[in-house]
Amino acid sequence: MTFLRTTALALALAAPLVPAAMAADSGLTVFDWAGFDEPSIFQGYIDKHGDGPTFAFYGDDDEAYQKLATGFKADVAHPCSQMVSKYRDAGLIEPWDTSRIPAFADLDPRFLDSPVFKDDQGVWYIPTDFGSTAVAYNPETVPAEDVSTLQIFVNPAYQGRTSLPDSADDVWALAYLATGVTDWTNVTDEQYQAAADWLREAHKNVAAYWADPSEQAQLMASGAVDVAWSWNDGVTYLQKDNFPVAFQRAAKEGSSTFFCGFVNLKNGPGSEDKAYDFINAWLDIPAARGLLDTIGYGHTNTKAMATVADDPRVKSGLAETGAPVLAQVPNDPAQREKQLAEFEKIKAGF
Repeated sequence: MTFLRTTALALALAAPLVPAAMAADSGLTVFDWAGFDEPSIFQGYIDKHGDGPTFAFYGDDDEAYQKLATGFKADVAHPCSQMVSKYRDAGLIEPWDTSRIPAFADLDPRFLDSPVFKDDQGVWYIPTDFGSTAVAYNPETVPAEDVSTLQIFVNPAYQGRTSLPDSADDVWALAYLATGVTDWTNVTDEQYQAAADWLREAHKNVAAYWADPSEQAQLMASGAVDVAWSWNDGVTYLQKDNFPVAFQRAAKEGSSTFFCGFVNLKNGPGSEDKAYDFINAWLDIPAARGLLDTIGYGHTNTKAMATVADDPRVKSGLAETGAPVLAQVPNDPAQREKQLAEFEKIKAGF
């Protein structure tokens, strides 16, 4: 545990102050989660321009926002839904012209059902992908009955054997679910405190907080941890390496869901035409297969998603389970900031 934390600290201190970038087409800079530079997700853009866009990467939503708010320049960014109001309030984004996005009409309406995303000023957000956060575990070392409940994360038998994401939204989704809350849009002070107390207990078992799914997969593959609160990505990476991994989305307290998409950043340095070419490539029907194969996520274009609906990975990783679900939809920004600050204290041992 000490080694992992020391290593993480050393890496953090060595990290550059600006996001690492993969240069390609200099006419478009995409600020994105690590791993989303997979060409099969936006092949139409490459077919048209001969290369992919330039990517700059981040590990979590708050990191991305802070970098953009303090001057980092990109053309489009890929936040998850609960961040969009923050971008709007800060004046960092402008509406999309949906007349230039032919597949906009094919988006699943449930992903646009908020005035944060669409109002009389325009469409501020193009949702593109969705996934689950649930319990990834090694079935060779963890009995199935232990992962029938989210209390495995506070079970003393798993001290030093768990990993949680270094993401306030995901850990609070876990803590709320574990304490009986499935809607975080109207949390009482008592519910918040119960979740905070639970999260402090869970912290005692954590060997490391993972910064991105590849790190989580490495932690599990190395044997450093046996149980992780995981997105689909980490499970997909482990399956590709033939690591014994299972994804428990039907614990009695439930699991969480999230969706992400693209915002059009104001005063981007690149081509607005290429920004629309990129979004249109993302929303093209073949992108659903690329997204599922490389990352394990679902697609918001209903016609695209229909092409992979019968894939077993959709049933195991994305379809309804019958268990409770906490949807990571936009919530009170003040509550979210409160949770973020508390999470930092918990990670620091306070």
